[in-house]
Order: sequence, then C-alpha cells, then structure tokens
Amino acid sequence: MSTAGIVIIVILAVIILLSIIIAGAYNGLVRLDERVNEAWSDITVQLKYRADLIPNVIETVKGYAKHEKETFAMVTEARSAVMGAKTVKQAAEAEKEMQGALGKIFAIAEAYPELKANENFKTLQIQLQDVEDKIQAARRFYNAGAKELNTKIKTFPTNLINNFVGHFKKRDYFEVADSEKEKIEKAPEVKF
Repeated sequence: MSTAGIVIIVILAVIILLSIIIAGAYNGLVRLDERVNEAWSDITVQLKYRADLIPNVIETVKGYAKHEKETFAMVTEARSAVMGAKTVKQAAEAEKEMQGALGKIFAIAEAYPELKANENFKTLQIQLQDVEDKIQAARRFYNAGAKELNTKIKTFPTNLINNFVGHFKKRDYFEVADSEKEKIEKAPEVKF
C-alpha cells in the first residue's frame, strides 16, 4: 500500500472517529434536554393536581369559616398564578405565594375544631401533603437534570457542538426565595 493510501485511510479513520464522538455528544445533549423537559412536565402535573385539590379545600373550609373571604381570595389568586406560570422562574414565584396562602388556610383550620375533625378535610390534608412531597421530589429531579444539562452545555467537547448547533439552552433551576426554602422543604404539617 502506498503512502497516499495510508494517509487516506488515516484521514478516513479520524473523520469516522470524530463523527462518532460528535454524534454521541449531540445525542447525549438531546437525551439530557428531553429528561429536563420530562422533569418539568412532572412538576406541572403535580402542580395541576394540587391546584385541582384547592377548590375542594376552600369549599370545605368555607363551610366552617364563611367570614374568611380574603384568605379564600388569596388562595384562588395563588392557584391561578401557579396554573398560569409559563417559565420556571414564574412557577417558583407562584409557589411562594401558594405556600403562604395554604399556610393561612391551615391556620384557619386550627381555629375550628369541628373543621379539623371533618373527614373530608382530613382526607384533603393528606392528599395535599402527598402532592407537596411529590412536587418536592419532582423539583429535585428537575434541578438535577438542569444541572447536568447546564454542565454539559458548558464543558468540552459538548460546548463546541452546542455552539455550532445552538439548539440547547441553559435551564433555570426551580428555586424559591431563601426565606421560603425552609418552609417549602418541610411538608405541611397535618394535625388532627
């Protein structure tokens, strides 16, 4: 085999190897991007489920505390903000409001022993606690995926591929204000 033939084979081998590396890196970015999209979808499903529970909670509490209209309006507004959030940052802000509103609802319940004893209210509290746990887990899964995707976008060689393709964007973390983090990390307390 001539020297030119060997050079052509080496060049072809390098091109094939580079193509495999680039395809693998690109496919890795696609998988991560889809995993983050899936994680965000999981969060929105849980937020919707909680939002669907909230009217039941309000109606149950209204039966015992009719004069708490301001609190009911606050919960309804917070629910609308959560359902209307389009970005991670908007959802985090809406979550802050929702946590405060739910806290007020459960504070009202403390003042009404008959309400606390109501089986429907107890069931709703358990369901809300369960969905809060699921939201927290989904948020952690999303943030882990966002961190991995953001890291891949910034590191070599995937950063070169992303700069060339320009398709993958840095993801925001689902975070809340530092003052609210402690409250949100702890599931709502259910007392009977």
